[in-house]
Amino acid sequence: MEPFISRDGSILFFNNLNAAPENTNIHWAKKVNDSVFDYQGEVNGINTAALEGVPTMDQSGDFYFVSTRSYSTTLSSLYYAKFSGGNSTDVQLVKGVSKLQSGWINFDVEVSQDGSTLYFVDGVIGQSGIPTVADLAIAQGSDSLFTRMSNSSEILKNINTGDLEFAACISTNQLELYFTRIILPITASSAPQIFVSTRENINQPFKNPQKLESLGTFVEAATIAPDQRTLYYHRKEGDKFALYMIRRKS
Repeated sequence: MEPFISRDGSILFFNNLNAAPENTNIHWAKKVNDSVFDYQGEVNGINTAALEGVPTMDQSGDFYFVSTRSYSTTLSSLYYAKFSGGNSTDVQLVKGVSKLQSGWINFDVEVSQDGSTLYFVDGVIGQSGIPTVADLAIAQGSDSLFTRMSNSSEILKNINTGDLEFAACISTNQLELYFTRIILPITASSAPQIFVSTRENINQPFKNPQKLESLGTFVEAATIAPDQRTLYYHRKEGDKFALYMIRRKS
């Protein structure tokens, strides 16, 4: 689940199942070709007995992920580390992003290629473990210190709705945004779908999004390759999840 292709396309990060009784951890694989990766194991230095998932990384190896390890005391869930060769160091909380309100949690994160911008989720998780609130937000900064953008809501006004929006993926130039949406109320037939939105420059709001067709009936968490045409995502198959790749024509 939750794939992320590195900015140079050489590494595919992902996490295993994010539901009990699994210990959700972050793993990595080296690229052989676009659809074949050589599994390397868990990323060293970041995984704990708590949930670790939703990896993302900028072009300099600044690595971000979600972890619940300290939420009960910090009300924060986004972490920073430095990644190199399967090892992560300097693990620390990201400051300036969390609402610091009990019940609210940032359960997804995406960093821009240059490392200056985080696209993340403000969410509330219900007692069933399913989100009841999820909207995207944007912060700017570097390393482990970010500040929410004052015009984040304006930039995302055509993305966020009364439904659930999460799992952001941003293109290299930050003009194309992929995300996942689930229509509320959630029922047995509810299924997440991947959408895409564009804008003309980084100071403008994203336009009304379009759903990506032909990906499957339960798909989430797109990540875009350096060619800006190849997408990886996860798809539910029975009671398991698998990683998929798709390439657009232009």
